[in-house]
Amino acid sequence: MSAATAVAPAANAGPSKRNFQNTEKPMEVRLSNMTAAKAVADAVRTSLGPRGMDKMIQTAQGEVVITNDGATILKHMAVMHPAARMLVDLSAAQDIEAGDGTTSVVVLAGSLLGAAEKLLAKGIHPTVIAESFSRAAAKVVEFLEEISTPVDLTDRDSLLKAASTSLSSKIVSQYSTILSPIAVDSVLRLVSPSSTNVDLRDIRIVKKVGGTIDDTELMDGVLLHQNAITSAGGPSRMEKAKIGIIQFQLSPPKPDMDNQIVVTDYRQMDKILKEERLYILNLCKAIKKSGCNVLLIQKSILRDATNELSLAYLQKLKIMAVRDVERDEIEFLARSLGCKPISDVEQMTADKLGEADLVEEISQNGAKVIRVSGIKNPSGKTVSVLCTGANQLVVEESERSLHDALCVVRCLVKKRALIAGGGAPEIHVSRLLAEYASSLTGMEAYCFAAYAEALEVIPTTLAENAGLNPIAMVTELRNRHAKGERSAGINVRKGVISNILEENVLQPLLVSTSAIELATETVGLLLRIGG
Repeated sequence: MSAATAVAPAANAGPSKRNFQNTEKPMEVRLSNMTAAKAVADAVRTSLGPRGMDKMIQTAQGEVVITNDGATILKHMAVMHPAARMLVDLSAAQDIEAGDGTTSVVVLAGSLLGAAEKLLAKGIHPTVIAESFSRAAAKVVEFLEEISTPVDLTDRDSLLKAASTSLSSKIVSQYSTILSPIAVDSVLRLVSPSSTNVDLRDIRIVKKVGGTIDDTELMDGVLLHQNAITSAGGPSRMEKAKIGIIQFQLSPPKPDMDNQIVVTDYRQMDKILKEERLYILNLCKAIKKSGCNVLLIQKSILRDATNELSLAYLQKLKIMAVRDVERDEIEFLARSLGCKPISDVEQMTADKLGEADLVEEISQNGAKVIRVSGIKNPSGKTVSVLCTGANQLVVEESERSLHDALCVVRCLVKKRALIAGGGAPEIHVSRLLAEYASSLTGMEAYCFAAYAEALEVIPTTLAENAGLNPIAMVTELRNRHAKGERSAGINVRKGVISNILEENVLQPLLVSTSAIELATETVGLLLRIGG
């Protein structure tokens, strides 16, 4: 570290124009921050690309997570250093903005930090570096937009290629032929030609252990992962259903404070039990009177949703009951089924109920779910996907991969343009930026050239992770691009440089532009920290 800091005064020794003279303390702080952040980038670097390694992480609760997704790896890592935490937040920001490219953005930030470190050693002021990097990022986004090809939402084939490319680096890559159409069709059901965004909360993924990933399917109607209550002999199938969502409980009320009642006379005991029976019977009658025959009951932490008595009454009244509906599911279900949540039994009226042709409990490969089909007038467009797998780890990873594929299709709705994958765009813009840097003068030229070189980390890492010679690969790739082959990229499966568009390796423009902008922003933030 002292060697790095000692270079600065030597490089700036000219008496006429003294450059930025670094004092010892801020430089140490900067280098410490950069080292911590680069350590995080190196940790996820091996999981980039189709040949990337998976990570096995044990959470604080003792659960084991096996994943290839950059955002998930970093979320579960116990990162203590505040500068390294910024890279975790960077990955989360990319996950929200684009949904894919969460590993690339961290690897890119790590590479830019390495470039910044070399520039600091030359005695260039950190603010100058940060500002130059910011301008370079704007130029890179400009270059990327030039090489992008517009895509139409009616072009299902292009959307499928982009979704398949996203899935190719996941554990479930061999199932991309099943998961890609599901992701594309789910989003296309929600969008109109004029849509500029998709709310992925309208796509409900129900995870169930049972069967294999092959059994994952897009369902018509709405799926509930809860089971119907049949312990008292209640129905598990209901035709011409009238569905009500209630937020009150079918059990005796509890006082706010814990208190005890001492009963000395059995007649008093009978009276208490009779009151309880009457109270619950009145609740059940009010529900039946409204015409409701399928009841979804919100989960409560203070009281039991139902008791044996209420279940017995519901069974006699031929009402199908489903309990433990989570609070965050209520809004989705209300929109999908066209009904309104009811918080008090007195508000239970027919106009607040949703109508459907059939509500039934179905069993697929040992996984039980409730399917609502033939919904009459939903108040919003929603989609349900049943995601299955042999065990919990596979189901979790399959759901994460499907989410990434959905995000890729959503990116194409937001910004309707595609670019090639396989490191082709990075090498292309790196070459153009290096050419542009040669036309600049002063410090900025140095910074632009360093930024251009840092972009090569993506193709280098792709080649490294595939067990190829990174130097030979990237040199050949540069050579091919210099000859004008703009879509030449690293074909990881065959281990050669080929036209990546012919291999159907495509990614949304938004994934790359957002990764460049967010990584540059984070590096600029770290550079400006001086104490």
